[in-house]
Amino acid sequence: MDSKITISGWMQKPRAQECCKVKEEKVDVKMKQPQGGGVVEEHFSSAKDFYVSKEKTPRYSRRKGIKGVTGILNRGQKIKGTVVLMRKNVLDFNTITSGGVGGLIGTGLNVIGSTVDGLTAFLGRSVSLQLISATKADENGKGKVGKDTFLEGIIVSLPTLGAGESAFSVHFEWDDSMGIPGAFYIKNYMQVEFYLKSLTLEDVPNQGTIHFVCNSWIYNSKLYNKKERIFFANKTYLPSETPAPLVKYREEELKNLRGDGTGERKEWERIYDYDVYNDLGNPDSGEKYARPILGGSSIHPYPRRGRTGRYPTRKDPNCEKPGEVYVPRDENFGHLKSSDFLTYGIKSLSQYVLPAFQSAFDLNLTPNEFDSFQDVRDLYEGGIKLPTDVISTISPLPVIKELFRTDGEQVLKFPPPHIIKVSKSAWMTDEEFAREMIAGVNPCLIRGLQEFPPKSNLDPTIYGDQTSKITAEVLDLDGCTLDEALANRRLFILDYHDVFIPYLRRINQTSAKAYATRTILFLRDNGTLKPVAIELSLPHPDGDQSGAVSQVILPATEGVESTIWLLAKAYVVVNDSCYHQLMSHWLNTHAVVEPFVIATNRQLSVLHPIHKLLSPHYRDTMNINALARQSLINAEGIIEQTFLPSKYSVEMSSAVYKNWVFPDQALPADLIKRGVAVVDSSFPHGVQLLIEDYPYAVDGLEIWAAIKSWVEDYVSLYYAADNDVKSDSELQNWWKEVVEVGHGDLKDKPWWPKLQSREELIETCTIIIWTASALHAAVNFGQYPYGGFILNRPTLSRRLLPQQGSAEYDEMVKSHQKAYLRTITPKYQTLVDLSVIEILSRHASDEVYLGERDNPHWTSDSRALQAFQKFGNKLKQIEAKFGERNNDASLGNRIGPVQLPYTLLHPTGEEGLTFRGIPNSISI
Repeated sequence: MDSKITISGWMQKPRAQECCKVKEEKVDVKMKQPQGGGVVEEHFSSAKDFYVSKEKTPRYSRRKGIKGVTGILNRGQKIKGTVVLMRKNVLDFNTITSGGVGGLIGTGLNVIGSTVDGLTAFLGRSVSLQLISATKADENGKGKVGKDTFLEGIIVSLPTLGAGESAFSVHFEWDDSMGIPGAFYIKNYMQVEFYLKSLTLEDVPNQGTIHFVCNSWIYNSKLYNKKERIFFANKTYLPSETPAPLVKYREEELKNLRGDGTGERKEWERIYDYDVYNDLGNPDSGEKYARPILGGSSIHPYPRRGRTGRYPTRKDPNCEKPGEVYVPRDENFGHLKSSDFLTYGIKSLSQYVLPAFQSAFDLNLTPNEFDSFQDVRDLYEGGIKLPTDVISTISPLPVIKELFRTDGEQVLKFPPPHIIKVSKSAWMTDEEFAREMIAGVNPCLIRGLQEFPPKSNLDPTIYGDQTSKITAEVLDLDGCTLDEALANRRLFILDYHDVFIPYLRRINQTSAKAYATRTILFLRDNGTLKPVAIELSLPHPDGDQSGAVSQVILPATEGVESTIWLLAKAYVVVNDSCYHQLMSHWLNTHAVVEPFVIATNRQLSVLHPIHKLLSPHYRDTMNINALARQSLINAEGIIEQTFLPSKYSVEMSSAVYKNWVFPDQALPADLIKRGVAVVDSSFPHGVQLLIEDYPYAVDGLEIWAAIKSWVEDYVSLYYAADNDVKSDSELQNWWKEVVEVGHGDLKDKPWWPKLQSREELIETCTIIIWTASALHAAVNFGQYPYGGFILNRPTLSRRLLPQQGSAEYDEMVKSHQKAYLRTITPKYQTLVDLSVIEILSRHASDEVYLGERDNPHWTSDSRALQAFQKFGNKLKQIEAKFGERNNDASLGNRIGPVQLPYTLLHPTGEEGLTFRGIPNSISI
């Protein structure tokens, strides 16, 4: 029962102590002032705290004349809780850069807080919480809402706290009439936001511990327009199984996340909506910056991005003004993690470093050509000398200090790429050139050659006859005839002809000069690939309908022919570098996943099992994509400055998206479609690889199978039959929106799964997880290890093959190095390339890898936790197997001439340029 004591007079020390003796432990006190002073409720963890607070709080006791105070000491049931949160920190790029470069000196990652944002600000009445019942409803059918309670003392000894986190105790009034807590409201009365990580309730009757995994930014409650912030316990419910008192809360939260599709989005909002890519250009700045809108048309189809609602440009109302890009607040980086540090490095590069580099080259303070291969290697061995003003501009940037090594001198030094750590010249071999097609940073393009000569899929009424000019007679097939090689499936092709031909005439009118390439490869008896011919094609001078002008280059080891062969391989790699960055990396992972992120948050409640399954694989993706639109793939951005297609870069990826097929993103389906594997149930994973030692495919199939097995185990917990999938309203709305809106330009394609069975749901979720984790790891984290040495993976070609009789040809005869260096990426663009891909290739210190979760309490379902543990154990076994393969001398493609073991699909990794590790999501 409650004990009520009326206190007459002021709150004097003896009377206060006497009052609190009624209940020595935790007490609630209601202070009522009859003269119109109102009612103030407060909770105190002890009589001592109660007395001290009264003594020190003027509104209660120190102002004379406040009489008739009534103290109510509540002996009702209490639920103890622990709230873990993180204060806002300095890692906000706008804050960092507001004072210019000088303001960056010494800031690093130190947390700075105002008096408002100090720990003491969380005490008292700054943050309130209310529990919501999952089992007892009010008169409106919604779960009963408990009384407001406030954060109390800080807990300093919690062993699970991470960097920058603080824990607070909290006590809720709760009794049997309220049932079991299933959610809670939270209100922030401060002007500054904070990051709410979790709430844990202890000793809940008949429940024990209840966990709420929050991971969300909480702003001042007035900003939410009476839409209170709600969080649910880590229970899992299909929509039809949701406890009745929580149903409306579940629906309201999804409605809040969807928004109404109007207005400019604000920083604190959590609204997920769709838009086309209409913010890459800025026509108001001139024709040079105008870019076509991608998405919403059959000419330029594209996946959708997150809507920002920014104002349109003046010259084109369909285009959005560039600027700070909104992403839903919980998708934003922002709390003491090194991935923030690395990603904001891209902004630092864009805004400070690159202009500094440009000034040095514009003023001819340093030459823009490498003079020798050693000149390139000096980037890592001795550094590149830059003017003092350039070094002084970039040196104070804390982000850049992590990437560049200046040591206070006038030299800029990059870390040595893995590909030249053992051998400085093995990259030049034909074997390494071919090996990187199956074990490099872009190992998912090589195809089996099933007809000869290779044909084109381009429309002949527009492009004429684009059939290859390579003939059987010129191919060295180690004694095999062409028919034998085809029949035994030993011929393969890396084909960039159709991708580049439609754009090549325009590309070659810029400063770039390039070919559309086809490369034929032969599978040797020892399991390695041998390039046997490269075709270089140009648009016909008489017009596209006349076909292409092509020349065939054959391998050579001596004389000027060997230099021509080396240049031919460079043209192939330039095409491969561009396709890799724009299609394999950006389009096929970053861009295609974003609609799934948006749809999942709009249509699947956090209580939904599929939301819990997929959400870790979306971490930070919308934010890194927004940053890419702002600094990397935008008009005159880093990609356009340093890659061959320049202003046509992202437009080309739109043309490739026309042929994107969701089911073919499954690794087995992809391998079969590319003709590098055939269906065979006698082989592991149901496919036989035609290149047995294909590191990406061999390791990838193991990872794919492990992911699919985990998804199957998990999905089976919640869907006993196909009809359960069909009748899941949230799931069906989710998939309908993915197909019809998120990937709406392809919505009429017949290949979309109907999502009417458990099998379709398992395959769909496996594809999403594979794409966001393993596929992205395979095409991203090898960028610097392979491409950090620009000779191995140039991104530009600046001139065509020299013709006999020209000065360039004579130079080529005299020096293969000068001919090569004058053709590929020059020095300035190399510095830009290396700076960016070093950031993109790094793992963050707080990376969450495949088979891991950032919170062990992500679900309360012990069956799901056991299945996930099984998944993690399987990945450990797989990783050990990968290590054994890399030590097998008979598998030449796993190491290659450069002595670089294939580790990109090892599940675990470490911070930095490690060349291994599969993060859960596309987070960089």
